[in-house]
Amino acid sequence: MTASRPPTPPLAQEPGGPAELQIAEVRARDGRGAVCVVRCVGGVGRVGQAYEDGRLVIEWIDRYGQRVDRVDAPHSAKVRLSGVCAAEIRERTILCTHGPRRYGYVGPREIWRAAEYAPEGRVVRSAEDFGAWAAEREAGEFAEPFTYVVDSVGFLRLAAWRSEHVACAGRDSVRAAGEVAFRWDGGRPAVAGISNQSTGYCPDPDCWPSVAAALDRAGVVRPERFTHEIVFRHCPGCGELNIVREGDFVCVFCGSDLPEATDAGGLSRSAGGSPRGPEPSPGPRHRGRPPPGTASPRRP
Repeated sequence: MTASRPPTPPLAQEPGGPAELQIAEVRARDGRGAVCVVRCVGGVGRVGQAYEDGRLVIEWIDRYGQRVDRVDAPHSAKVRLSGVCAAEIRERTILCTHGPRRYGYVGPREIWRAAEYAPEGRVVRSAEDFGAWAAEREAGEFAEPFTYVVDSVGFLRLAAWRSEHVACAGRDSVRAAGEVAFRWDGGRPAVAGISNQSTGYCPDPDCWPSVAAALDRAGVVRPERFTHEIVFRHCPGCGELNIVREGDFVCVFCGSDLPEATDAGGLSRSAGGSPRGPEPSPGPRHRGRPPPGTASPRRP
């Protein structure tokens, strides 16, 4: 009888840069992992490589019925991923070996389509950029919060309230998204309230470091955390998106238990392409918009 191969230890970071695998299809799941069809969209994926801060590891790679030790961009392969968050792998997810987590659009297809023709958010790379953007706004605009994203390279983007986050981001993946209200403190711009409220991207509250860095770069005085945190969970039973309220981790659609651990629901998600790439499949139903939880600031 042939001896089974011992588990391959996780590899160190790929010398050529981070590896990124996009989930095209989830073929099977069990208690330890999932078999998926993936497309390598960056770097080189290798057997034993760890993704999502070590929470997922590639056990094997299969190309055209042959076991191989790697897959590079832009090729596809069938892989088995094992780890603590394998149950949360979704199609269109992008798994990264390191770096800030990226979230992609997971909302309705019609909004994705409309975003192609909508204006993108204003990119704010510095305090000077923020000052120029604020000077162009009417005083009344600051009576409501603004839509924001932190784009895939780490810059703040701002758009009018009720603008779609996917339009603000130019249909790209993001590091964070939500709503932000501003006030002026001694002549300096400051955050009056900020959330991670975006049912299109569903960012976890732990995206805050990316938000904090973008606000610091923009010269905006900020709090230490979100003033209003939203916890999103996809139901492992019916696949619907839930907003967890008052610590009640129960799906409102089917009654199944939702994963409570933050790392079980925080995989990077991608819409399946750039603004010129393929359309995403239809997203889940969303519950109603929760209150932003912040006072509406006014510019003096």
